[in-house]
Amino acid sequence: MNRSSILCVTLLLAGAVSAAHADVEYNMSDKKAPAAHPAAAPAPAPAPGPSISDKGGMASPVVPGKPAAPAPAAAPGATTATWWGHAAWIIATPGGATIAIDPYLDNPMAPKIEQPKTLDAILVTHGHGDHVGNAADLAKKTGAKVIAAYELTGLIGAANSEGMNIGGTVVVKDATIHLVEAVHSSGFGQDKAGPKYAGPAMGYVIEIAKGPVIYHAGDTDVFAGMALIAERYHPTIALLPIGGHFTMDPTGAALAAKLLKVKTVVPMHFGTYPILTGTPDELVAALKKQKVSAKMLEFRSGISQTLK
Repeated sequence: MNRSSILCVTLLLAGAVSAAHADVEYNMSDKKAPAAHPAAAPAPAPAPGPSISDKGGMASPVVPGKPAAPAPAAAPGATTATWWGHAAWIIATPGGATIAIDPYLDNPMAPKIEQPKTLDAILVTHGHGDHVGNAADLAKKTGAKVIAAYELTGLIGAANSEGMNIGGTVVVKDATIHLVEAVHSSGFGQDKAGPKYAGPAMGYVIEIAKGPVIYHAGDTDVFAGMALIAERYHPTIALLPIGGHFTMDPTGAALAAKLLKVKTVVPMHFGTYPILTGTPDELVAALKKQKVSAKMLEFRSGISQTLK
């Protein structure tokens, strides 16, 4: 092969390599990069949950996500109460009765502790969901009797229930429970036809043998009949709503304490939702302003205290 032929072959090979190289680059650059997915919008920050401020001399509250602090041991033969936030309570008596009231035990202020496994009775003040709460489930698990307005017990549907009305009395071990009036509405459920009539809203007076007389007002404003409750049943401790909007506010609760002539007033039904703005500190100020002798006993969510 002469020099000219060699030169031609060399040029042909070089051209082929260049063409191949150019074809690879073309194909690479022509490939579209996968479409970039738009960056996901950051999740909105969760709304701040309800909180109970720490106060000197008081147990820390059991708030969602935090374990319960050890509760002080109750004296033998004492009546104890555990606040589950909102209007929910578990009362234990010296005679062994364990009574739940308005057991909305998964409300935003409820403690992350084990729910009661043993109950004798479940008292429901009215048909709204934030008071009926877990009543049906607790009744099924524990066999406790649901005590509520006649119409409401049928709507809750617990197998063991006793429908009653204002003026009725029922005995659970060493606790004598009286049904009294409240000034509030009472509808059950939220179907398309609207809430079902659930009977009257009520409160409960619990007379405990060798213990206190506890008045749970349910949802209500202050009303003149509280003086009659005082005259007839002589409560010593009143669990009163103070949040306002749906119930009385701290000013109303202070007047209620005066009418009831109780020694101790315990605030509830506040702070669970932003609209319930009343606070225990405002209640203290209202009691002082109205010259009410009752002392406020503030509970922490999930912490048991002795009632005297």
